[in-house]
This record gives sequence, structure tokens and C-alpha cells, in this order.
Amino acid sequence: MRRNLAARIGVWSAHHRTAAIVGWLLFVVLSAVAGGAAGIVEMSDSEAGAGDSARAQKILEDAGLDRPAGELILVSAETAGGWRTAATEVTAVLKASDDVRKVEPPLASDDGREALIRLEMAGDPTTAGDRVQPVLDAVREVDQSHRDVELHQFGDASADKRLGDLLTDDFQRAELTAVPLALGILLVAFGAVVAALLPVGLALTACLAAFGLLSLASHQLHLFQTTYSVMFLMGLAVGVDYCLFYLRRERDERAAGRDAETALRIAAATSGRAVLISGVTVMVAMAGMFLSGLMLFEGFALATILVVLIAMLGSVTVLPALLSWLGDRVDAGRIPLLGRRRARAHGSGGAFAGAVLTPVLARPKLFAALGVLTLLALAAPAIGMKTEQLGMEKQFGSDSPLSVAYQRITDAFPGGPEPARVVVRANDITAPPVRAALAGFDRVTVDREHDVAQIDVPLAGNGSDARSRQALTELREQRLPAAFDGTGADVHVTGSLAESVDYNQQLRRGIVPVFLFITAVTFLLMLFCFRSYVIALTSIVLNLLSVAAAYGVMVAVFQHGVGAALLGTEAVGAIQSWLPLFVLVVLFGLSMDYHVFVVSRIREAWDGGADTQTAIGEGIRRTAGAVTGAAAIMVAVFAVFGTLSMQDMKQMGVGLAVAVLLDATVVRMVLLPSVMALLGERNWRTPRMLRRLPRMEHGDEPAPMAAGREPSR
Repeated sequence: MRRNLAARIGVWSAHHRTAAIVGWLLFVVLSAVAGGAAGIVEMSDSEAGAGDSARAQKILEDAGLDRPAGELILVSAETAGGWRTAATEVTAVLKASDDVRKVEPPLASDDGREALIRLEMAGDPTTAGDRVQPVLDAVREVDQSHRDVELHQFGDASADKRLGDLLTDDFQRAELTAVPLALGILLVAFGAVVAALLPVGLALTACLAAFGLLSLASHQLHLFQTTYSVMFLMGLAVGVDYCLFYLRRERDERAAGRDAETALRIAAATSGRAVLISGVTVMVAMAGMFLSGLMLFEGFALATILVVLIAMLGSVTVLPALLSWLGDRVDAGRIPLLGRRRARAHGSGGAFAGAVLTPVLARPKLFAALGVLTLLALAAPAIGMKTEQLGMEKQFGSDSPLSVAYQRITDAFPGGPEPARVVVRANDITAPPVRAALAGFDRVTVDREHDVAQIDVPLAGNGSDARSRQALTELREQRLPAAFDGTGADVHVTGSLAESVDYNQQLRRGIVPVFLFITAVTFLLMLFCFRSYVIALTSIVLNLLSVAAAYGVMVAVFQHGVGAALLGTEAVGAIQSWLPLFVLVVLFGLSMDYHVFVVSRIREAWDGGADTQTAIGEGIRRTAGAVTGAAAIMVAVFAVFGTLSMQDMKQMGVGLAVAVLLDATVVRMVLLPSVMALLGERNWRTPRMLRRLPRMEHGDEPAPMAAGREPSR
């Protein structure tokens, strides 16, 4: 009897379970300890950006000109000049603070009812958020002591502090919520405590090991601060799913009367093989992010590849060892009520799938059309997708104190919170032509030691709207070339809006090679694994429909506000710039979980002699329970991230949760069977070039042969 790679690994693991279990624990502990000792290195501003703005940031970093963290304080009164007393008091308090190094005199608004106070935090700007609390407290005290005025504060340090607090709280909440949710779903699925704990335990240890290895890797590839949250999200979802597929098949074989060793061998040869194919496909898809040209995506790629690789290896190595060691004790801690519900659910899973499949397979053209139209209707809003790097005021929500402060400052002093920053580098910054060019601007800071100058240029509009973008374009294409022509100076523009514009331009350039890479490689992997170009092509088309539908839902909810209140969020008018590419890659990879698992079971039945229609029905009915459980876990984990405070985390969580839900229902239960039924025997056409390649077995034992067909060999 021929055994595939997954079967050989599973058999070895079961026969050497002590070595497999101890080796896994040592690997996890050593990785975590080494990573904790090494620490994390985050990317710099220039590494996080792209284009002209990144070059400006690089000049400042190379010159060691870390700009002090700036803060803005708006003092508002009902009458003109009514702000003077409060402004004088807060200015005096700030000047006396050791945390503040410079305070500018109050600048009055045109109507005289507001004043803007600019200040610079002392010390390292990268740690200003850790030291801004006394300043916030001082401003709050003045605000509370003057009932006739309002004080609002916004700036680098206060935003960093708020962001750091939110990320810490959100990540803890995600861990404390996602893990119990996954465990609860597994308890319902298996009806036993030990069986439910196995997938969660392996997923968490995989995440722990990946965290350690990623920390070590961050010394070579610097990371963005949310990368660990993304890794945890992927690791928990994928790790639990892989173990669930494996464990579910082993229990199904035991329930069918197989002895423990045979059941484990069949599970390794079938579900274990599907896990290997799925894991490799996910990792290859994630590798496409290296082609984006952005360090953020390179970090995401490395993080997800690491955690998927470790979760995949754990599922096919240590899980068989644990199952062999536990034997019938895997059902220990059986909960009678859940056990009865699980038995009914297990039986009804195939029955429900059969009830859905009966009309689908009877009228495949109708249901294929309905499925495609449903997904296209959901995808329609994506046509008007607008992307931008969401500013802190949008990330925190419109009712956040920082967002309110930002809006009030922008209304009173257009361009005040987010001016464009022009960076000028010359061989001699004091040369007459350069000095004359700089004289045409206000708010110029010159560093003679490094021959670098910085210019703050307020932009019309609110800092991100069409007026601001037009002002930035005029600054870059008209005003700066006219001012510095013939000076020999190197001139670049940065600032929040410039960074967002440059980032989006790089994303538009990078998404094409990424898309071509993942579609081409996914096609080749599916072609080699299933020896069918039809299966490979339909896999890509179905994945693209899922991604398009996810885009449409994200745009409808977060850009236009459709149903946003029901999800506890609000419309912000745009999608976070890095999300479309990230969602494309992640969903292209994750959808392979279900696709490979289901199609492998269909191919297994077809190899056993069943005709295509019968194989489709058998494959989907037999995988319905596992796919439902796996989808429920993924949707639950992703939905947790949709409840977090940061707008980009909300968008990511909702987009992925909706996509997985659609993928496990509309795509796997309606589109996949209807399309395969329409294609019939054409599903299994093998290109001549693949007929000479070694055959990758889909099962360890042949399925019962259906009348009218010989088993495929």
C-alpha cells in the first residue's frame, strides 16, 4: 500500500510519540525564550513609507534630526478674546514643565474666539507618548477650572499614547475573547474537553513559537507594530482549523469501526495531506506580499508564513503523536448534553448538506447563476473603493477626544494639525541661492551642521480632502520646482497626506505583481496536487469571487456606512490603504483550507470509482461538519478583531469574517458543487505533461467503488 508524505510523517510520529511531543515542546520553549531575549525591532518612519515622503524621512533620519514630538492645544471661547486668561495660564504651566522644551505664543483665529498654542515635547520623540501624561493632566486641570472656555489637545505624543494604550488593550481583549470562543465552538463540535483542548493548545503553542522566531527575524526585517496582532489572528484561526480537520477525520474513521492505528493512518493520509497542501498554498500566497515593495507587507508575509508553517508542522507531527498517546482518552471530559448535541449535529451536518445539495445538483445551472449573482451583487460597492492611510482621528472614532480635538483645530486653523513638511538637503544650506529660496517660505528650520532645512507648509482643506490633495500637488509640482530651480538642492515632501498619497501609489504599482504571482502559483500548486487544470482554474475563479464580495462589504460598511451602526462602528469614507492587498492575499490563501479539504474528499470518492455527481455529493456531505466547525471558528476569531477599537482592525476583522462565511456557505455549498456538476468528467482532465509525474495519493485506502466506473489509478 502506497503512502503519501503526510501518512509517513503521521505513522512515524505515532511510533515515536515521545520524541515528537518532547521535541515540539522544546522547540516552542526555545523559540519563545530566544525571541523574548532578543526583543522586537520596529520599522522606522522611512522604512514604513514609500516614494518621495520616505526619501524625506530618510534624510532626516540619516542626519539624526528627529523632529521633536509636537502638540497643539486649542483654547476656545464664546466671545472674542475670551480665551486669553486660560491661554496665559496653560502657557505658564507648560513652560514650567520639564516634559516640554518649547511653547509658542498663542495664535488667534480670524474671528478671535479661538487660539492655538504649539509646543514641542522634550526628549526622544519616539518615547514622547510615554511622557505626555503630565501635559495632558495640566491641560485638563486648566480646562476644568475655566467654565467659559474649552481646551482640546492633539499631537504626536498624545496620539502615540492613545495608540499604544489601544493596541495593548485590544490585543489583550482579542486573546481573552478569541481563545474561549474557539474552545466553546470545539466543545460543541466534539462534546469532549480533551478533544476540544487539543486544537486550541496546538494553535497557541504554534503562535508562541512563531512570536519568538519573528522577534529574532525582526532584527533583519523590521516590523510594524500591528504585525503581532495579525500573526495571532492567523495562527489561531489556521492552527485550530488544521487540527480540527485532522482530528475530525480520525474520529470519523473510529466511528466507522476502524481500529485506532488504522484510523490514525487514514486521517494522516487524507486530512494530513490536505493540511500540507493547504499550508503550502497559504505560505506561497503570503510570499506574494514580498513583491509589494513595502516593508509593512514584507513583515506581514514573514509573520504569516512563520505561523502557518509552524501550525502545519504541528498538525502533521505532534498531533498524531498526541492522538496515539491519548487513544480513547481523547474523549475524556465528555459533556453529556454537548455530546448528544454533537451527535445530532454530526448526523444533521451531512443531512443538511444533502438537503442543500439535492436541488443544487438537480439544477446546477440555476444555482451556479444565483451564486455568482449573489457574490457579484455584494462585490458591486467595491467599484467605488477609496483607500487612504487613515489618520489618527479616523482610527480612534469620531467621538474620541483626540478626534474631536483634531476636527476642532482643523475647523479653526485649516492646515494646522497636519501641514506638509518640506525637507531640503544641499551641499551648503547657507549658499545664497538656497538661502534665497528658503526665504520665500514661513516656518523654516535650518540645521547648518547637516546642511538640511525643514519647512512647514499648511495645506488648504482638512488635511486629507480634495482641497488638501490639490494643494499638495501644487506644492510638489509647481511651487517647489519654481523656488529651488537651479539651487542644486535635493527637495522632498513628507507629512501625513504626502505619506498617504505616496503609499497608495506604491500599492497600486505593487498589487499587480502580487496578484499575478499568487494566481499563477496557486494554479500550479492546484494543478500538481489534483492533476487537473479545470480544478485549478475553478479554484482561482471562486477565490476571486470571494475576495470581490469581501471588498464590496468592506466598502459598503466602512466607506458608505451601510449597517455600520449594527456592527458598532461608523463610516470613515475610506478603506485603510494596506487592507485591500492584505485581504486579497490572506483570503486567497485561507480559502484553500476549505477548497483543498473538500475537493480532496471529492477526488477521493472519484478515485474510488464514484461518478462525478456522486463524488461531489459524498465529498461535501462528509466534510460538511468539519467545514462548518472550521468556518465558525475562523469567523468568530476574525469577528473579535472587528470589535476592537482601531478602525483598521475593525475593517480587517469584518472583511475576513464576511469572506470566510461566504466562502464556507455560498461558495462551498452552492457554487463549487454546481460548477463541478456542470463540468462533469471534465473536472478530472490531466494535462499530458503531468501524466508522467508521480501520483499524489488522495487516500490511504480506496473508497467503496460505485457501479459503472472503475477506480481511478
